[in-house]
Amino acid sequence: MITGKNYVGYNLMGTGTTKFRTFSPLLNKFNSWDFIEATDSEVNLAVDKAWDAFKQYRKRTPAERAMFLELIATEIELLGDKLIEVYMLESGLPESRAIAERTRTLLQLRSFAAYLEENDSMFFIHPKSTELLSKKLIPLGPVVVFGASNFPLAYSTAGGDTVSALAAGCPVIVKSHPMHAGTGELVAAAVIKAALSAGMPDGVFSNLNCGDHRVGIQLVQHNSIKAVGFTGSLKGGRALFDIANRRPEPIPVFAEMGSTNPIVISEKTLNKKSAYWAEKIVESMIQSAGQFCTSPGLILAVDSADLTAFSEFLTEKLENKNNELMLGQVIKDSFSEQKAMMLAQKTTSVLSDKFTNNTLDSEPTILMTSGESFINNKLLHEEVFGSFLIIVKCKNQLELEKIVENLDGQLTGTLLVDELEMENYSRLIESFQYRVGRLIFNGVPTGVEVSQQMNHGGPYPASTDSRFTAVGTDSIFRWLRPVCYQNWIGELFL
Repeated sequence: MITGKNYVGYNLMGTGTTKFRTFSPLLNKFNSWDFIEATDSEVNLAVDKAWDAFKQYRKRTPAERAMFLELIATEIELLGDKLIEVYMLESGLPESRAIAERTRTLLQLRSFAAYLEENDSMFFIHPKSTELLSKKLIPLGPVVVFGASNFPLAYSTAGGDTVSALAAGCPVIVKSHPMHAGTGELVAAAVIKAALSAGMPDGVFSNLNCGDHRVGIQLVQHNSIKAVGFTGSLKGGRALFDIANRRPEPIPVFAEMGSTNPIVISEKTLNKKSAYWAEKIVESMIQSAGQFCTSPGLILAVDSADLTAFSEFLTEKLENKNNELMLGQVIKDSFSEQKAMMLAQKTTSVLSDKFTNNTLDSEPTILMTSGESFINNKLLHEEVFGSFLIIVKCKNQLELEKIVENLDGQLTGTLLVDELEMENYSRLIESFQYRVGRLIFNGVPTGVEVSQQMNHGGPYPASTDSRFTAVGTDSIFRWLRPVCYQNWIGELFL
């Protein structure tokens, strides 16, 4: 049942007077639930509980934490069709996407549970030298996680940031995303049930509502919060990063802020497989209305008749696809504003712009510009969150390489290249790896596997710390720090 209240540890609280509702893109109207914004006192109580819980939770064994994560997965499964129904109402995304995201959320929980059980010794490195030096990885402390607008499950209440922090031994306070607060409350209730069943301390998890930035800012500024997880826009992530660094005790903000995910297409590939890759790229571009941080937004290729043919294939295939609903009016308005700025650039030409009168429909757009224009206009380098793509016609490979060398940091970079010409792209590949977190050969960037090998991050502004991933079991290291023990005798018990 959705109450609209806040989970402050084990207690449901709603003493505030400010309320908001989520919006249904499917029904084009507000949903019926009223959500009560957390008051300042409720925020402070949630943090105080998290700090008290930290003193106990950090001592729980990896096996105990693994059991907790397994119980969360079970409780989410028990939510059944109700979770899918609310997810669809609040996001406008189809049932298949809702089920797939729930499956991914469960996979993340169970992957971390298995990881803890298999790697319980990772937290303590025993001495191997004559010097009595040991090293232990300890949790940072209470973590604030911001729900992501485009992933109501996998990057939100019990998503990757929350799960990895809990696995590390850190209590979590979720700032629920106001676009899917109902989905968030259902999942929060499942986490609370699991915490009670596992005998976890009160305050190990909280879920707070707010329709604007007030609660999030208050949380990040609180002295007892020791780290932040965020998935969203560059503007939002940078704002949190700056707030955290203005504190008397600065704390890490692990923000994943999106990218244009450039794709380089070789001349032989354009000649041999234009239609094939045009279909693949269009499917990747329009998936979920382009509302993925890994949606392709930039294509780089040397100008030729084959590139012209490819552009025509791309446009034709896009025109035959249906528009999809965007997540909400704020996101659609932002897309429209950014797209308008790109269209206003005199150096761009429009290949496709699927305008629609439906307010929340996506409007997939493809523009074309020259390599010189792209180099000289930094606006063209910016991400447009949605189904939006710029094709850059480069004079030659040297210009293409120059563009790659000077790209902003990206989550992904893709190279579509014939194996026989791979050596010709060695310099470009070397440059690419210093601009991206994941380098893809002959594939598309959408689709992020949950595994230890996955890296989801990249140089700024793709993320605030390129040394860490936001996906996969290695994401646990964001919430841990090493302590060295010298001349320690006996068992470690801290």
